[in-house]
Order: sequence, then C-alpha cells, then structure tokens
Amino acid sequence: MKKTSASVLLAVSVMVLTRADGGHELPIYPSFYPQEIRIETVDPAAAARRLPTGDLHAYLGEVPAFRAKRPAAVSYVETLGSYLVLTLQASPRAGEADRCAAMRAMVQALGRAESGFVFHPYPITPYHEAYLHHADLAEAARDRYLSRTEEETATGPALSVRARGELVQALIPPRWRAAAGEGDAVLEEIEVAGLVASRMLALNGWLGPPWVKEGWFHAYRLLAGALGDAARGEVDAVFTRLWRGEYATPTDKLNLERALVRQLTRGCERLVVGYTPRRWYFNSEYSDGIENLGYDSLTGFHSSLFLRTVKLKDFPWNGWLRLGIDADQTAAWNPVAGFTDPAGSLVWFAVGDPALVPAPYAAGWVLNRIADVRSTREE
Repeated sequence: MKKTSASVLLAVSVMVLTRADGGHELPIYPSFYPQEIRIETVDPAAAARRLPTGDLHAYLGEVPAFRAKRPAAVSYVETLGSYLVLTLQASPRAGEADRCAAMRAMVQALGRAESGFVFHPYPITPYHEAYLHHADLAEAARDRYLSRTEEETATGPALSVRARGELVQALIPPRWRAAAGEGDAVLEEIEVAGLVASRMLALNGWLGPPWVKEGWFHAYRLLAGALGDAARGEVDAVFTRLWRGEYATPTDKLNLERALVRQLTRGCERLVVGYTPRRWYFNSEYSDGIENLGYDSLTGFHSSLFLRTVKLKDFPWNGWLRLGIDADQTAAWNPVAGFTDPAGSLVWFAVGDPALVPAPYAAGWVLNRIADVRSTREE
C-alpha cells in the first residue's frame, strides 16, 4: 500500500474455493466488500460536483457546496452533530433567582424563534439509544418553556449574551448582544465529537470506554462542569455508580440515568437549548450509487460499520468504492506513530477487519464475520 498526498488506494484480492453443487451460483457469496477503495482529499466545492455523477460515492466532510438545491441523485443520513447551550457567567447585577429567571426566559425566546437548530431543552436526544427512557422528561422540559406566556417569563434582569460559533451569531437578537469579551451569559455550539474525544479510545476496532455513546455520559460531560461544589458532589456519586456498574438490574440502571440527568438539569448555571444534526451525503442514484449503508450515531460514515455494510448498487458484491474526505493526510501511517489522522483511521477500518465493530447507537458491539449460533442437534 502506497500513501500519496492526493489519494489512498486499497486493493483486496479474494479467492473463494467451494464445492460445486450444480447451477451457476456459488453456495456462499463473497462479502459486499469492494475490491478497491479509493480515499481522496476533496474540498466541499469539488464534492458537490462529483457526488451527483457517481465519481464520489460518499463524502466524509462538511456539507458539499451545492450551487442550488441538493441534486436528486444525492441523499444523506443524519447523526447528532452538536448541542446549543447557554452558560451563566458571574454577574453581580442581580440575585440568583432573578438571573435564573432571565436565563430561562432566554431559552424560551430561542425556542420560539427556533432557526437552524432543533429546540430540545434536554441533554438526551432522539439520536441516543436510551431516548425512549427519557422521552417523558424531555417532552416535559420542552412544554415547560413553550407553554409559558410572555408575562410569566418577563421577570428578572435583561442579561447580555456573548456568542461562540458561527451558528449562534445569528440567533442572538441585538438587544442581548454583549460587547467583545464581556457578557452575563455565553451561547455556544458544542460539537458532540469534541465533547467525548478526550475520553474516547479506539484499539483494533474496539471503541471505549463502553459508555462513550450513552446519553447520560454526554449529559455529564456537557453539564457537570458548570455545577457548584455541593451539587457536583451529588452528581459525581450517581455518575460513579453508573460507570462502575453498581446496579442490580437494567431497571436500576435506567433509574440511575434518569436521576443523574435530573440532577444535572436542576440548576440554571448551564441550560441546554437544543441540538443540531449533522448530515452525511452519498450518491443514491439507481445504478451508480450505493445502498445498505450503516453508520455510527457519533461519527457517521467515518466508522468501521459503514465500510462493513456499504454496497454498490451496480454489483452484487465487490466493485470500486470512491470516498471523499475533507481532511489532509498528515499522520505517519506506521505501527509506531499510528493511523491517527481521519484518512488513516478510515484506512485502518478497511484493513483491520476486527471480529466485532461498535454498535451504531448502543454502547456495545455487533458481530463481524462471526455469528453467535447455538446448535440444537442432539449429540
């Protein structure tokens, strides 16, 4: 395998020896794996031109720069992209109760003017496996904001807000805007991948720790740092029980998760406003496109699951898969320094071929090339 600055080419030759039982088909098909995978560094403008033609099958980067609306031959899947949060800074202008009232009034105003994000004032989202176990709490949180009248939320001082991130710049009305470097509160977009990156470890297909995709873990990483010492101690006690597995039944675990999120969202130091989905684009044209593709709830197409499931429509198996990525190839790509850049990790997903791969939404794994089969034949 040769590494170049422009692209990476993986070629795999497979020989299958089988017993012929008649007919023209093999008793066991080869896998859907393409015999050739090309990974290229492609900018969003070039991706927009090449995706509709089938010159690229999928793009592992930012939104392609389509000139008008998305072409009919291009489809997308969505994963959880980022959270929008409002964080209270130290402000001597009002008491705690007044500041909390003002913070919640701001969240309500953002919810009613929802634009460019999904209003969801709860840290567990529909992209988390455990969302159904939190759906009642999430709906109650949303209703508490949207059912209030303007008179009920007009209390408290008007707080100035500082924006962090391109998305939130357009969300803050002029009357809220703080001068540069100032502000009573900060509205920011926090990417989920960055939120858990420092706690994530990938080793030979294993993704850990086991709770890295859990909604309660995301909620803790997002909100615990803004709590006071007393509240943080209570939260950490519940968090420790979860990551140590100190519960007897799945019901006990769910109750601990709900208790943890309740404690994390009880104050007003940091409030979740909503989330944004991230879109991953691919060519779905009838003949030239791809199908059967699986993807990860956090990393989308940049996952071993994608390469284990994607199938070209023109071929029952094998074929030529062409992928675009928006990051330069910078890693050493050797056993010592590792395949640590985005393109390198994608290459390793293709050639590593582990026995298990991370489940798309859950904290566990799914089997790859092996099956959990129990024989019913009597000895």
